[in-house]
Amino acid sequence: MSTTRTKGVSLPKGLSPRLALLLVCVVCTQTTLNLARPLISYRTISLGGGEVAVGLITAAYAMLSLVVALPLGRYTDRHGGTVPVLLTGTCLLVAAPLWLASSSSLPGVTVGSAVLGLGHIVFMMGGQRFITTVSADDALDRNFGLFTAAVSVGQMLGPLGSGLLLGQASGDALTGATSEAFLVGAVTAAVGLLPALLLRRGTSGTPRPPESGDQRGTLSLLRRPGMATGLFTSLALLGAVDLLTAYLPLIAENRGIAPALAGVLLAVRSAASILSRLGLGYLAARWQRRTLIVTSCLGAGTCLVLVTAPGTGVVAMAAALVVGGFLLGIGQPLTMTAVVRTAGAANRGSGLALRLWTNRAGQVALPACASAVSGSLGAASALLFAAVVLLATGGLARFGPGE
Repeated sequence: MSTTRTKGVSLPKGLSPRLALLLVCVVCTQTTLNLARPLISYRTISLGGGEVAVGLITAAYAMLSLVVALPLGRYTDRHGGTVPVLLTGTCLLVAAPLWLASSSSLPGVTVGSAVLGLGHIVFMMGGQRFITTVSADDALDRNFGLFTAAVSVGQMLGPLGSGLLLGQASGDALTGATSEAFLVGAVTAAVGLLPALLLRRGTSGTPRPPESGDQRGTLSLLRRPGMATGLFTSLALLGAVDLLTAYLPLIAENRGIAPALAGVLLAVRSAASILSRLGLGYLAARWQRRTLIVTSCLGAGTCLVLVTAPGTGVVAMAAALVVGGFLLGIGQPLTMTAVVRTAGAANRGSGLALRLWTNRAGQVALPACASAVSGSLGAASALLFAAVVLLATGGLARFGPGE
């Protein structure tokens, strides 16, 4: 008897129509999200807000997410309806830019930021949980890789779009320019409603039954072997990307690198992450998940150290960011699969929600720590902090799920 794989891993099958619809929806909504977020800061400035206002409004973006993530995950486990959650998130991502386009006060912008953050967490919960309902276990790595690749495309297109739409606008002109840009964002998310509605139409009209098994509370899930490690690994990888995006322009400025070239360096990192996520099915078929996660953390941490090294030129930085971006792209989708499999069939939504909650909390805590470090030691120390966290996480990940 002959087999094509010896470890129970089959070759990736063709992309299903339902998964393709989801990916189109992801690109549209994540483009809107990443277009709107920088616009919120510009809108705040145009309304007379300063650094404190920007910080508070940014915090409002995360506030509702931390409240709804865990109950929403439990809901998908109990009722099995993932497409309605996905559709609700898409509608919120259409509504938030429309609200922001008409907001003429800082409290109004704060509400819009909170709704945008809520839409993001609801959409991601629905989308990730949907992946688990349409994917065989041996296709989870590949499909989560495709999902996160689509997210990365939106992360590239959104900021590019906001910059093009704002152009040279400044001062009072920012109010009108941001309103028009927000409307473009709303239209882009509305395009994503079509594939979401087609997914809804493709269901039988009744929610998918919840999967069998013992449903567990949050503390019980955290006690499962490998769960805490998987959550912290996800947090560290996402935090590293956020810190790289925030501090690389500052490092570039200190080294006399033009802002346009710094933008190219960040785009190179994003493109490398997209490439690795598109090929994740191939990689997962050849190496254990734990091996890939450990390599992602240790390799990306080493690359960040190289980026921060004194005297590193543009070419060397670009090379480190290509390799580091490729490795950073591998880790996130693999932690999704690791968390889902550790949580068990009856708790997949809760596991994913716990991961999203942890990520969002980490997006508050890690930048705060990095800010404290960089305040006394400079911008490069913030990336060095991220590198240390990744290297430590790589060591911890060796004891995570070993599949």
